[in-house]
This record gives sequence, C-alpha cells and structure tokens, in this order.
Amino acid sequence: MTEPLDHNRATLSSAWDLGKLRVYRWTGKAIAVVVLLALGAGYYYYMHRRSSAAVTAPPPALVTVSPPLERDLERRLGFLGQFSAVNRVELRAQVGGVLTHIHFKDGETVHKGALLFEIDPEPYEIKLKEATALLASARARLALAGRELSRAQELQRSEAGSVQNVDQKVAEHRAAQAAVDQASAQVLDARFDLDHSKISAPFTGRMGTHLVSTGNLVSGSRAGSSPTTLLATIVSLDPIYVDFDMSENDYAAFQRERQGQAGQLSNQVTLSPTGDDLFSRRATLDFIDNSLDRSSGTIHARATVPNNDLSLTPGGFARIRLAVSNPEPVLLIPDATVLADQTDHIVYVVGKDNLVAARKVEVGGLRGGLRVIRSGLSANDRIIIGGVPAVRPGAKVTVQEGTIRYAAEADRVVMESAK
Repeated sequence: MTEPLDHNRATLSSAWDLGKLRVYRWTGKAIAVVVLLALGAGYYYYMHRRSSAAVTAPPPALVTVSPPLERDLERRLGFLGQFSAVNRVELRAQVGGVLTHIHFKDGETVHKGALLFEIDPEPYEIKLKEATALLASARARLALAGRELSRAQELQRSEAGSVQNVDQKVAEHRAAQAAVDQASAQVLDARFDLDHSKISAPFTGRMGTHLVSTGNLVSGSRAGSSPTTLLATIVSLDPIYVDFDMSENDYAAFQRERQGQAGQLSNQVTLSPTGDDLFSRRATLDFIDNSLDRSSGTIHARATVPNNDLSLTPGGFARIRLAVSNPEPVLLIPDATVLADQTDHIVYVVGKDNLVAARKVEVGGLRGGLRVIRSGLSANDRIIIGGVPAVRPGAKVTVQEGTIRYAAEADRVVMESAK
C-alpha cells in the first residue's frame, strides 16, 4: 500500500511542477510584451517630441542695435559746493536811542539805499540846532573881527594907529576864525548823528529777521569800540559765490591738465543747484587758495555765479562740474548696456552672422545720460541697446537699427528704434 501512495504523490508533484513551469513561461512572455510595448511607447513619445520641437522652435530674439555715439567732450571733475553771499553785513546802530520804525518785512529783498530802521531823531535834532546856533554866533564874531582888523590896518597906514593894535586885531580875527571852524565841526558832528539815526541798506540784498522791536532802546558806537545792538543782517544775492574743496589728487589733476592751456580758468564751470537736475548754471572760477589744508588734505576754491533771478540762496548746495581739458573725441553708450562682470565691465555686441559677442570695456563717467567708454569698443561696433534682456554670447539674433542720443539738457538717454 505504501508504494502506490508514494507513486501517486510523485505523479501529483510532477504535474504541479509542470503547471508552475507553464505559468512561469506565460508570465515571462507577458512581461516581455509589456516591456516591448513600453519601449515602443517611449520611442514614439520621444520621436513625437523631437518632431514637435523641430516644428515649433522659436525664431531668433529681436534686439535693437546701434553704433556708439561719437562726441567731442572735455574731461572734468565733480564736486559738491555750497553757496555763500559775496557781501554779508550786520546792521548795527552807530548812535543810541529808542528804535521808532522798522521799514522792511523779514526776508524781504531790498534795494541799495532803502530805509530800514529809524531811531528817535529828536535828541540829535536838538544837538544839530545847538551846533548851528554856535556856528552862526562864531561867524558873526568872525565878521566883526574882520571889520575891526580892517579899520586898524587903515589907521596904521594913516599913522593914526599903532602896530600893536593891528597885531591884536589880527589875533582876534584868527581866534574868531578858529571858533567858526570848531562850530562847523560841531555842526558836522551833529548832522552825522542825525543822519545815522536812519539806517539804510548798504547794497541790494535780502534781509534777515529783525532782532529788535520798535520801542526798544538800542546802543550805538561809531567806531565799534563799545557794545552795539545788532538790529538785523543783510546778504547780497547777485552775484553769489559757490565754495567747494578739491582733494589733493583732484587738484594735482587740475594743475596737470591746465599747465599747457592758455586763457583763464573761467567759463568751464557748470553747476546744478539742489532740486535741479540740469547743469544749466554757469559760473566763473576766480579763486583757488594758496595752500592745502593739512587737516583735511583739500584746497579751497570758489566760483562766482550770476543770480539775476535771485533763485540761489546762501547756504544752499549744488553739484559742480569743472572741466580740466579741451574737448576730445570719446565713445558713448547707454549706461544700462554696460554689465558688471566681477571686477570687469562687458558690453554685448552683434557681429557677423548676427551672433552675439561679449566685449570687455573700460568705462568712464556719465555724460548726457550716457556712459563714456575709454577702450574696448570701436565706432563701427553694433551695440545691443534694446530687446530681450537675457541674450547670451554665441546666440543668434534678429536685429533692428536704433539710435543713441545725447540728452544734454535732461541728462538722460533717449533710445529710439528705427521704424
């Protein structure tokens, strides 16, 4: 009984193994079919994408190009300056008394000779009258002494008078003349005090605030030897100074460039007051100090600015441009086209076959809203001044011609694409 049972078991095991083998074969075939289908689908997808990309490839980027702008410009230095008045006067009384009138408004522009303050004139009028009366009396005595001297001289000629009498009359006449001179001086002194009880503007300028109100007693002194009362200040406005300091290096560059040039230093200074972006003001450089300040390493300079419209105010600031050479040809491009590359500067140009190339350049200052290029470009290069912002060297582009303009007044660049 055992052997048939074992035989049956062996038969069943063989059948089971045969079934498993068939399942494995079918499973392997199914997996192979799936892999082949996946590879076919992937290949189809890749070819489809490739053909689609070939069909829908974008055209070359459109950029605007222009050759650099050529212009004759001078080299110049820039400074920050501050306006100051050519004349500034503290108005003080030369005579004392009660302040009775103020004839201006604070901050008002007054003309030369305009009446500003009045001090009570009555004490000085009295003094003038007294001096005038003394002068009249002295003149009367002088006239009498003159007549007596004439009579004494006539008597002497007729031998009716003595020499001693003539000498006495001469002395009396001289004393009377001295009294007249003294009285005349007293009249002038009294008139001086009376005249200076009225304080007028010494020049055309702008008044500050009044520091003493009417009704106050002010003290005065002709020579300023005793304390005096400050009434107000006045500053001149036309012309006006602009003061600035040159560093030692700037001053050396200025001297070096100017050594071989003829003519004065003037007519090459332009300035832009605070709040004004235009360098439309012209000034005359008329003073450079005779020594450098050892503490700051600078030398003081000054220019005179016409101020006919009285728009410039002492104490205000201005940017200053000082030319240090004669005009010479330079290349200019928009500042936005100059890209920083670590410590260098590069500019994209379009060369042959409309391929983009990068040029390393040496840059200068801004002029008319444009960047000065000292080296690295030629006048025939086509600079990319507009279009897509992210072109790369070696890329092919489509170009359209544009124009770079020097914005002399507005100090900005205007770029126009050709229509």
